[in-house]
Amino acid sequence: MAAEVFPSIVQAILLGSALVLFVLALHVKDLVRGIAAFAAGSALVAAGFFVLAAPFAGVLELTVGAGLMAVLFLVAVSLTGHTDDAEVSS
Repeated sequence: MAAEVFPSIVQAILLGSALVLFVLALHVKDLVRGIAAFAAGSALVAAGFFVLAAPFAGVLELTVGAGLMAVLFLVAVSLTGHTDDAEVSS
């Protein structure tokens, strides 16, 4: 019985933490910190896939969700030259 409950508890902790990080990514003012929270949440979702014994889905989520999307968002932010000071002074 304990062997059946342990993966469910781990999965609930991982996915609950991922949900908290995704909500944090939406509400944080600094874009880089929001991207970091999004990448960390996506990595926790990938860990949840590994707990569910779906390694291919976990690897795909880790590479595309956490890695590629975070890098693309960071590149977009750096290319636009967005600074929070410009919003405050306007």
